[in-house]
Amino acid sequence: YPWRHTPETQLSEFNLMEIEAMLGSYTKVLFVRDPFQRLISMFMQGMGSSPSFSSFVQDVLDSGQHSASVAWKPLVSLCHPCLIQYDYVVMFGFLRQELGHLLQRAGLPVDSFLPEFTDTQVRWTYSWLSEQMFRELSLQQKKQLSHFYRWDLAAFPFSSSFLSD
Repeated sequence: YPWRHTPETQLSEFNLMEIEAMLGSYTKVLFVRDPFQRLISMFMQGMGSSPSFSSFVQDVLDSGQHSASVAWKPLVSLCHPCLIQYDYVVMFGFLRQELGHLLQRAGLPVDSFLPEFTDTQVRWTYSWLSEQMFRELSLQQKKQLSHFYRWDLAAFPFSSSFLSD
């Protein structure tokens, strides 16, 4: 359906038959990241005007899921993994390993396309940072965040997420 496709075209603008045809013809890749790490990243990038991580989290919780920013909205509500059969799910923190496999499956030369990733350092840094930021939150905020992201935590294997408890 190239005559209707532009960079801004939303999938919802097509009818069901067109959607099924398009999704059946594409290799579908979903990139996922621990929701707590997504929040930390958004806070560090200055999304919102909160002076502390705890107040930033409270702003996110107060916004609710329906009016939440795309930056911290639960992935399940954005990507619909129960409706769309993704061919690959790539986890943040394992990019080098998983992207290499994906490129190899697509028949592309692996090493020439991949930037240098430091997955081990990234995982360690986010683990340490997550621990520090998690300590800032009240017990109620921790419970509310776990509830806010409950479907993401159920759909994806974020076993080491601080929100999984």
